[in-house]
Amino acid sequence: MTPVAGCVGRALCCFTGFDANVVYGYYYPVMLDRLPEFIDPLAFADKHSELTGRIKLSSLDRLSSVLAENSGTVAVTLVFAKVGRLATVEGRVSATLVVRCQNCLQTMALLVDSTIKLGIVSSMAAADALPEAYEPLWVGDKKIPLKDIVEDELLLALPAFPKHRERCYENAQSVLSQAASKNELSNLNNPFSILAKLKDTGDQ
Repeated sequence: MTPVAGCVGRALCCFTGFDANVVYGYYYPVMLDRLPEFIDPLAFADKHSELTGRIKLSSLDRLSSVLAENSGTVAVTLVFAKVGRLATVEGRVSATLVVRCQNCLQTMALLVDSTIKLGIVSSMAAADALPEAYEPLWVGDKKIPLKDIVEDELLLALPAFPKHRERCYENAQSVLSQAASKNELSNLNNPFSILAKLKDTGDQ
């Protein structure tokens, strides 16, 4: 088969077969290793685009506000496609988030690995008609920030009250014990503290 002039680089590539009057069409995915800041989900779905890369956690303002630390990155893989007439986004986001345990108030690492399954819609009727497996991704006339999709998924994956899997009472007791030991050692090295103890002994 011979490529038709002008089709190179497009999502739909055309070839002519042995019969010059027959044109065969094949879709191939457009893969982007560098994540764009803004995307047009419908255009990406038409081209069957795939995005793979990383986004800094510090660039996700809403997520950063609920984290104990915002260093590190989130790994992103998104596949845009068409399922019949429905434009979809499927993929995965994964990151290690540092949050504060709501039991012992110490920081803890929380591994988040969330799958994405979105249907691209622009009206309430279209959202209501989505298959049950899809969540709506609302779009308008303008491009949308890619990080908004990623940030929404991470926020939804965060537990409302993050806690250590193991009992953290012992961990909290260990922290308190260490603090008490440091305080006692500090008092022993303080001459005024020693004099105060001798005075208390003499008064008895």
